[in-house]
Amino acid sequence: MSVARVTEIIASSQDSFEDATRKGVKRASKTLKNVTGAWVKDQRVIVKNGKVAEYRVVLKVTFILK
Repeated sequence: MSVARVTEIIASSQDSFEDATRKGVKRASKTLKNVTGAWVKDQRVIVKNGKVAEYRVVLKVTFILK
């Protein structure tokens, strides 16, 4: 039997939501061992001067505990 844990992180990108998601999972995998999945809980943008300046995602990252 395995036990999993879910943690929430926020990641950002100047390019896209997809890029922010990739960066978030990559960074989480450096700290958390046995990452098995992630889902996007929320998406937001930061607007400056009437233009999208940054894409942000709130991720729920799942990893297996040893």
